[in-house]
Amino acid sequence: MPDLERLAVEHAARAAEGPHGRSAHLVLHDGVLRQTVIALTAGTALDEHTPPTAGSVQVLRGRVSLTIAGRRVELSTGALEPVPQERHGLVAHVDSVVLLTAVTA
Repeated sequence: MPDLERLAVEHAARAAEGPHGRSAHLVLHDGVLRQTVIALTAGTALDEHTPPTAGSVQVLRGRVSLTIAGRRVELSTGALEPVPQERHGLVAHVDSVVLLTAVTA
């Protein structure tokens, strides 16, 4: 299994160096299950998108908000939140890394 801390450090550095302020790495792909490390620099957002069948976001470092229909759910390091079953986005308040778990059936 991959070392999530090492991946968090690596992709936080890539996000900081990249022109779009983000970096992602597919950690696990097993049938319909996918886990992805996503690093975002402060102020970077993932635009609203359609949800997977099921999923969760775990904050490995930093502070982010899920944006859902005009409201925000703020999450800090260690938080684990189900992915809402409606269009949503993600915004980083500080340099952050999350683990996205998604079921894509």
